[in-house]
Amino acid sequence: MNRIHVITLGVKDINKSLKFYRDGLGFKTSVNEENPPIVFFQSREVTFALCPKSGLAEDINSNNPPAGEGFSNTTLAYIDDNKEDVEKNLLRAEKAGGKIAKPPQKAFWGGNHGYFSDPDGFYCEVMFWDDWKFNKDGSLRI
Repeated sequence: MNRIHVITLGVKDINKSLKFYRDGLGFKTSVNEENPPIVFFQSREVTFALCPKSGLAEDINSNNPPAGEGFSNTTLAYIDDNKEDVEKNLLRAEKAGGKIAKPPQKAFWGGNHGYFSDPDGFYCEVMFWDDWKFNKDGSLRI
């Protein structure tokens, strides 16, 4: 079971989140309709999905859906091709309606990084480190 194929975020407003990721950040999806039950974005490494928060909670347990707000101890991460793109992509997220939570800076692990949050408050780290190497399929070699 050494794989993750899909990461799904339960979002407050599916249309707002769809526009943020698709139109603002350029994630690719075939979804164009209003209020879709779920949205899948295909990327090289993993499929990323959005689902209305209530629908995701009911999918987990329709009799007693989990509830709660706040930091979920979950972040997404995007690795840039060069150091300069970290700031560029943080500003892109901000222009799309996100908030820069941590401006670009040197990371304790040696690279450069920063964080933004999406309209629902999910955090995404944008990072670069020239020591990281990628496989031919685009996946990160660890």
